[in-house]
Amino acid sequence: MATTILSSAQSAVKNWWISLLIGILYIIAGVWVFQTPLASYVSLSIVFSVFIFVSGISQIVFSISNKSDIQGWGWYLAGGILDLIIGVLLISHPLMTMAILPFYVGFWLLFQGFMAIGLSFQFKSVDVPNWGWLLFLGLLTIVFSFLLLANPVFAGLSIVYMTAMAFITAGVFRIFLAFGLKKIKKEFS
Repeated sequence: MATTILSSAQSAVKNWWISLLIGILYIIAGVWVFQTPLASYVSLSIVFSVFIFVSGISQIVFSISNKSDIQGWGWYLAGGILDLIIGVLLISHPLMTMAILPFYVGFWLLFQGFMAIGLSFQFKSVDVPNWGWLLFLGLLTIVFSFLLLANPVFAGLSIVYMTAMAFITAGVFRIFLAFGLKKIKKEFS
C-alpha cells in the first residue's frame, strides 16, 4: 500500500486553511513587489526574510497538528524547519542577505517547486480534480528558481520582477493545495 500523504488520509486533514493563508501571504508579497519595483533592495530582503520565517512556523504547526492523521507528515515538518532556518538566517544577517538573496530565493523556490510537483502527483493518485494545475504551478516555480540561480548577479528590476512572479506562483500553488486538502477533508469526514 502506498504511503503517500493523500492515500493514507483516513481522517480529516486538520488546518487545511494554513496553506490557504500562506498562499494569500505569498500573493500579497508578490503584488507588493510588483507595485514597488523601485523600492529598496533592502526592503525586499527584509520582507522576504519575514515571509520565509512565518512560512516555516506555519508549516511546522501544520505538520505537528496533522502527524496522527497523515503519513509522511515529516516531510512537511522538514520543509517547515528548512523555511524557519532560512528565515532566521536571513533576518539575522541583513547585509549578507542582500548579497546572496538571489541564491536564497532560488534554492527556496526550487524546494517549493519540487514539493508542489510531488503533491500534484499524490493528488492525481486519489483523483483530486485540477491536480494538473498544481503540477503546472510547481514546474513554473522551478523555472523561476532556475532563472534566479542562473543570474544571481542580475540586479535591479529583473530580480524584483522574477521574485514577484515566483511569490505569486508559489501563492497560487498554496491556495490550490489548500482547497485540495479541504476536499479531501470533506471526503474522509
